Amino acid sequence: MNRRSFLAHTAALGAAPLFANNTPVHTPKGKAEHCIFIWLGGGMGQIDTFDPKKLGNNKDKQKVAGSLYKAIDTTVPGVQLVEHLGQTAKVMEHVTVMRTVNHQVIDEHAFATNIVHTGRMISGNTIYPSIGSIISHEKGAADKEVPPYILIGYPNVSRGPGFLGAKAGYVYLTDTNTGPAGFTRPDFVDEKRALTREQLLQPLMARAEKGSSMADYRTAQEQALNLSGPQFMRHFDLKQEPESLRNEYGGEFGQRCLLSRRLVQAGVRFIEVSHNLNFMNGTGWDIHNEGYQNQHLLIQELDTALAALIRDLKDKKLLDKTLIVVGTEFGRPPEFDGRGGRGHQGTAFSMVLAGGGLKHCGAYGVTDELAKKPVENPVPLVDFHATIHAAMGIDPAKELMDGTRPVPITDGGKPVMALFA
Repeated sequence: MNRRSFLAHTAALGAAPLFANNTPVHTPKGKAEHCIFIWLGGGMGQIDTFDPKKLGNNKDKQKVAGSLYKAIDTTVPGVQLVEHLGQTAKVMEHVTVMRTVNHQVIDEHAFATNIVHTGRMISGNTIYPSIGSIISHEKGAADKEVPPYILIGYPNVSRGPGFLGAKAGYVYLTDTNTGPAGFTRPDFVDEKRALTREQLLQPLMARAEKGSSMADYRTAQEQALNLSGPQFMRHFDLKQEPESLRNEYGGEFGQRCLLSRRLVQAGVRFIEVSHNLNFMNGTGWDIHNEGYQNQHLLIQELDTALAALIRDLKDKKLLDKTLIVVGTEFGRPPEFDGRGGRGHQGTAFSMVLAGGGLKHCGAYGVTDELAKKPVENPVPLVDFHATIHAAMGIDPAKELMDGTRPVPITDGGKPVMALFA
């Protein structure tokens, strides 16, 4: 081989991977129009909820690893849940438990919460947007009279817009009875006075340079002003719902889920609903030591609200249009600690998808005999994110701009194709 041929051959070999990587990859495009993201902060134990295994023993001196509760059958043959999820078991044909979700962040709740919300580790120079902000940014509100993203829970940077700016942020509330603060004008501020205040702001806001953070703030402020008043706040009046339906949803958490359905009807694109804000069992889902003792109350409350939400959306012909996600920062190991609780586990844990027009199968992925590791169809967290985006009709490989730097929506995530018809 002469020198010219050698150089040409070497150049071709070097270029080959570039062209290979440009081969189009089929990304399914789902038809879901809204997403309700139920957040179980603290770390829901998969082995005590959606991936039951053999019964363990956490009370004797010689503890035996395993589930704390008995398993029951569901409407999907071969798929079982724990006994405290009896109502959800009756609607499992609309549900897929992703039993093999995994990541490597297990020792710190804040870091794990961040990676589940953003799909990426915290970076020193970049604040990545949450999944809610990305969907808000890509899809916008379905109705201009409502914001695209509402958080029913406490505000946190992990739920925020990151480099997408304030216009992709959320409106938040913690009390379903009062709704979000600041959107009801005081009695002494009538329409005329409110208009005068807005006019005073206009010259200042007009100075904001296009594409600047100030311009993003102006967009967010314009949206807030547009939302202020009774037209927006009426969506938070749960008394407009039949008492029988309110009772079906259960307590405060259930009322948040009912509110999320009302917000879907109003046109909100993404609603995150936090569970257990009042720590009804003393520790939340973080069941170290004695924290396990009232864990069944959490599971029962989740069961009541989740099943009611699925039934309600189905009755109103909204289930195929609304993707329900149940997320948590990590799972729990089958072994027990010194006083009968459980530690943290990121090697395999369960997240849940329901509705959204997906091809549901009850459960996807198989873990080993104690739900510690995937043995069939592992789902890295980035693939779980990609599946949500694809279900919402968003390309998970699309690049967003952080200033002049392109950042793909997911870090190489691939949707779980089995869920798309």
